[in-house]
Order: sequence, then structure tokens, then C-alpha cells
Amino acid sequence: MKKHIPLILRIVIAVILIQTLRFKFTAHEDSVYIFETVGLEPYGRIGIGILELIAGILLLIPKTVWAGALLTLGLIGGAIMMHLIQLGIEVKNDGGLLFITAVVTFILSAIVLYMYRKEIPIIGKKLSF
Repeated sequence: MKKHIPLILRIVIAVILIQTLRFKFTAHEDSVYIFETVGLEPYGRIGIGILELIAGILLLIPKTVWAGALLTLGLIGGAIMMHLIQLGIEVKNDGGLLFITAVVTFILSAIVLYMYRKEIPIIGKKLSF
């Protein structure tokens, strides 16, 4: 079972990232509201959606897991900061679900990046402790 945990974590993160794309790419009113509030509508919404798609794909390819996890940390870290600085924990009466999902995704990505730290080019060997 231990050898399956990294794969399960990667799939969970990828599913979270990819399932949100329909909201970004179809200009769902909640997604538009969020990106208008932070001043990134429409280019930020579409651009971040493309980056999340790339991160989700990278997480599923064994040789690029570290890159997908790192990209996810950056993207979701930015989302968490936007929640804390501009949006608030609760957005449009969602009970904080979007924020909680972002925090969980961030934590899982950090765990995956740690698990695959040895595969990071150049510095990976030095991180093997």
C-alpha cells in the first residue's frame, strides 16, 4: 500500500485541479466574480486555468511529478493569498469550501514535492536527507 500512496496523492491533486477548469474555461459566474474581485478577469482566469491544466498533467507523468507539484504549490499558494488578502475565507456563501480545498491541495502538493524531491534536476541529489 505504501507504494500506492504517492500515486493516489498525485491523482487527487490532479483531479482537484482539473475539475475546477470547467468553471474557469466556461466563465462560470462564480469564477468570473473571483477574478474580477482580484482584478485578473478574463486573462488571469484563463491563464491560471491553463497553468492548472499543465500542473495536473505534469503530476500524472512520472518524470515530471516534481514540476507539477511545484507549479501547483505556486498557483495554489497564490490562490490562498488572494483569499486571505482580498476575497476572504468565504466566497459567495460557499462556507469556505473553496478556501479549504485550496489549503488541502497546497498541503498535498507539498507532501508530493517532498516525496519526489530527489528527482528535481540539479538540486535533487542534495535534498536526499
